[in-house]
Order: sequence, then structure tokens, then C-alpha cells
Amino acid sequence: MKSNFGRTFFPAVISIVSALLVLGILLQMRIHDQIEKRASETLKKDAIIVSKLAEAYNKAGVNEPHHFFLNIELLATTTDTDIVICDPEGFLRICSDAPMGCEHQGLMVNPLLMERVVQEGLFVEKGIVGGLYQEKRYMVCSSMVYADRNKPGMVIVSAPVDTFTAQSDSFSALYIYGSLLVLVLCVAVLSLFARRSSRPLNELKRAATAFGHGNLDTRVEIDPAAPKDVQELALSFNNMADSLQKGEYRRQEFVANVSHELKTPMTTIAGFADGILDGTIPAEKQEYYLQLISQETKRLNRLVRSMLDVSKLHEQEGIPDEQKTHFDITDCAGRILLTFEQKILSKKLDVQVDFPDYPLYTSAQEDQITQVIYNLVDNAVKFCPEEGTLGLRITEQGSKIHVSISNTGPTIPPGELPLVFDRFHKIDKSRTEGDGWGLGLYIVKTIVCAHGEDISVTSKDDKTEFTFTLPLIH
Repeated sequence: MKSNFGRTFFPAVISIVSALLVLGILLQMRIHDQIEKRASETLKKDAIIVSKLAEAYNKAGVNEPHHFFLNIELLATTTDTDIVICDPEGFLRICSDAPMGCEHQGLMVNPLLMERVVQEGLFVEKGIVGGLYQEKRYMVCSSMVYADRNKPGMVIVSAPVDTFTAQSDSFSALYIYGSLLVLVLCVAVLSLFARRSSRPLNELKRAATAFGHGNLDTRVEIDPAAPKDVQELALSFNNMADSLQKGEYRRQEFVANVSHELKTPMTTIAGFADGILDGTIPAEKQEYYLQLISQETKRLNRLVRSMLDVSKLHEQEGIPDEQKTHFDITDCAGRILLTFEQKILSKKLDVQVDFPDYPLYTSAQEDQITQVIYNLVDNAVKFCPEEGTLGLRITEQGSKIHVSISNTGPTIPPGELPLVFDRFHKIDKSRTEGDGWGLGLYIVKTIVCAHGEDISVTSKDDKTEFTFTLPLIH
């Protein structure tokens, strides 16, 4: 499996090499075409000049061709070409190498060239000039008026192919060296870029591996210079790690709290049961201690039921509409308040009820909203001092119903307010007995949020008040 560096680096290098190769081939083809075009045009001009020059000398009737020879030699030297003139039979009569006489004079060129000159007058050819030169050449063959004016002669202007391709070779060498330099620079830049871009991913891989081995404090350091998508990926990983770490801490806290809550009643039950069995507790007191065992057993049962309720609430995402019913929230709250009559009377509480004179209908899961109000009233009665005030207010505000339950007495410390709805959170950490496990308010918030509503708490001036909302149905 290739690394991210390999997947980034090697395809880029292959693409650059392929692009340089294709570009070099196209440029070489273009230059070759231009060289051939320039060679043919140059040689054509020279052939036409020689033909016209010979024609001019013939018309002038100059018997001494010395000046004509010198002009041909000068033109051949200037243009770096070879010029030969053949008679109508194809025999070479004048050569620019030595106009006054050279080894080529008297040689006969390929008769096919003479036939084409007679037919076409002027043509361009690339190849070996049969009978004259052995190397491959660019050549232009042109007809000319020969001395006897009866049959046309032939002018051949040629130059070795190597003379023109030398320019192409020099350009090719320059292109190759330039391409190698560009390739080296690109490889260096790509290597730096690929390593730099893969560094955050390697860091992310390292963090994920460490996190997977249980190091929950591992986080990815986000480089501001990294690409935006890499930064977003690192941020998402850190957020996920934070969430998993908090979840793990909550799980550990949950296990510790459950173990702590179960420990006390189970110890009590076991102690009393052993005392009855071994005779430590006398027979006349056994009924009393059996009642304590029964109370602790029921307390355990309530704790288990509360935890099951929390588990069920977590499994559902929102309350389906088919589970909601329309009911009067004032009637529901009034019935719940009546169930606490004995506790209210025993503590001599002053109950202040503020309900509207007409029903307020809402759409919700009635049993769950009943549990919310019950838990809040239960807490208010529990923490309200003797002869304190218990308040229950329901108001209509726009499209919402606001339900408030309050009690007088010691307030919640400001630092504890954000934590009151946390699972197993107790304001009084030292409390280990009684019916409180820190699940009641957690269940309340979970139910309210499952309905898409809000709940808040205020605690100041010797008064604590919980308020939650419900939708108003007209």
C-alpha cells in the first residue's frame, strides 16, 4: 500500500516527465519542418538566381565566362551551398567547388533528374544526388537556358542535410539540458511539497494510533500553513477525541457512581440479613430490621428503574408525533401537586400556585411530562426548609407554555448551577443516604430536550426555580 507521499510525489513526477517528453517531441517535429521549409526556400532562391544569371550571360553573348564562374563561386560561398550546372545531356560542366575545373566535371547526374527538370522546370528533392555526392542532401533542381539555347540545361543547388540539422541538434541538446534542470527543480519542489502535505496526515495517523492504544489525551497539532481540508480533518479528529474522552470519563464516572450508590444499600441489606441469620439481632428486633431490608431493597429497585429510564431515553432520538397527545398541563400539574399533600403538610410549607383561569393545552408525551413535573416538585419539597414556600407557576408566552417550580431555602452555589443536570451530580457530595442519586434532574433535562424544548435553573436570594417550556396548542 502506497503512502500519501508516494501517491502524491510519483504521479506528479511521471506527469511532468511525460509533459516534457511530449513537448520535446512536438517541438522537434516543428523545428524539423521549419528547417526543411527554410532549406527549400533558400535553395530555391539560389537556384533561381543562378538560372537568371546564366540566362543573362547567354543573352549578352559574353564569350569569356570568367566573371560568371566567380559569381557562382561567391554565391556558393556566401550561402554555404554547392552549385553545379549540367548540360542538356546531364553532364556536369560547372561546379562551384572549382569553377575553372574540378574532379566533378564530366560526371553525369541521374537521368531522372533531367527528365523532371524538363517536365517541371523547378522542383525540390531530399536525398542523395546520384553520380555527384554520397551524403544525404537538400537540393533544388532548376532548368536554365544553356549556351546553344536548343535544350535546357540544369542547375542543382544543394547542401548537406547535416548543415541544417546541426541547428536542430543544438536546440535538442539545449532542450534536454533545460528539461533536466526543470525536472530536478520540480522534483525538489514536489518532494518538499509532498512531505509537507503528508506531515499533517502522518501526525494524524500517529495521534489516531496513540488514541487507539488508550492515550485519550492525544490531540493533533493543527499547522496554520496546512491546507484547509487537512486543518478541518485535524479539527474534526480533535473534536471526536474530545467527545470520546468525555464519554469515557462519563462512563468511568457512571460506573464509579453506580458502584458507590449500590454499595451502601447492599452493605446494609447484607449486614442486617447476616445479623438475623447468625442471631446477632434478637428475635424481637428482627421484624424492624426486616422492614429496613425491605426499604433498602425498594430503594435499589428505584435506582435500577431510574437507570433503565435513562438508558431508554438515550436510545430514542426525539419523541415521535404518534406518541404525543394533547392534554391540559394545568390539570396535570394540579394532580401531581396533590400527591405531595402529606409531605407538604408535614413540613408546613406555604404553597403558591399561579395557574391561568383557562386550560392550557400542549402536545407531548404525557407520562414523561408528568415525570418531569413530579421530579421537580419532589426536589422542591425535599430541599425546602420547614415552613418554607413552594411555588408552582404556569404561564402562556407566545407559542410556548412556561412551567416553573420553585422553593425557598439555601441556594445552589453559582459554580454548581451548570452541573445540576449532569448525571449522578449531587450538590451535596457528602450525602450518601436517602433517595437521591443525582439522576432525577438528569432525567428531567433528557425528557425536555427529547421534546425539543428547553429547561433552565436560577438560584439566588434564597430562592431556587426550575423552568421548562412546552408547545402551546390553541
